[in-house]
This record gives sequence, structure tokens and C-alpha cells, in this order.
Amino acid sequence: MVDDLEYTDIALARIFREARVIAMVGASPSWNRPSHFVLKYLQGKGYRVIPVNPAAAGKELRGERVYASLAEVPVPVDVVDVFRNPEAAGPVTDEAIAKGARVVWMQLSVRNDAAAARATAAGLTVVMDRCMKIEYGRLFGELAWAGVNTGVISARRPRTLP
Repeated sequence: MVDDLEYTDIALARIFREARVIAMVGASPSWNRPSHFVLKYLQGKGYRVIPVNPAAAGKELRGERVYASLAEVPVPVDVVDVFRNPEAAGPVTDEAIAKGARVVWMQLSVRNDAAAARATAAGLTVVMDRCMKIEYGRLFGELAWAGVNTGVISARRPRTLP
């Protein structure tokens, strides 16, 4: 069971540095849904984000074909970003293990300790109850653009990113 949801900046930054392909399970074609914002943002940062949503399977979302399941995604996946409820995160995590993903990232308010334990036992990195967009912005200084004092940008001597 995972009791502590504290993740080091170094560990989170490593995920962003090493990832190239992100499968977003629960990606919405509706422009006003959080998953759509995150998908667009991550694409803008250079990641290939493959949408997974059975209701929109076969359609195109922001230049990528939408798949019904992770198993149907025809390329290797580095990160599986879970925009589903905590109960659904269990089966999605099992699919991520079978797919050979390296990371399962459960979005804000998504926590499934049993699924996290299975993924960890299979050698995957697990992040729960965090948003990829927020964490990227926080780690790489972009939140300060919105007036949030992250301490990343300052007049002090530059520090090296994790």
C-alpha cells in the first residue's frame, strides 16, 4: 500500500525528461475538459500524446488517432496518464503493465493504492493525485508567468533543474 504521495522534484523531472510518448486514458474531445487542456499543453511541450477513449475511438483528436484501449495503441508508450476515476485506474494500470509502459500517472483526485502496488511490483514508476500540466509548469518555471511565486525564477544565482 502506498501511504505517502510525496514525490521528489528530481523523480518527477526525470519522468518528463525521459518520456517521449504519453497515452492519455480518458482524453476528451471536448475543448473545455481538463484532459483536453493537458493533452494540448503536453503536445506543445513536444510530447506525442495519444488519446485513449472508447467513446471517441477511431476519431482524430489534435492530430492523433483516438484508440479504444491501451492495447490498441500501435507504438510503445512511456507514460500512461490516467484521467479516469480511482476505480477505473485499476484496470487501466493493469493495461499499462501489459503494454510495457514505464510510468503510470494518475491525475488529480485519482488514487488507487492497490493498482499502484501492482504497478510498482511490475517495475513501473507510479505518480498519484498529481497533474502533469501543473507539475511540468512548476518544475520548469512556467507557473511564475501566471503570477504564482514558485521560487524557480528569481534574481538569485541560477540553480540547476533536477
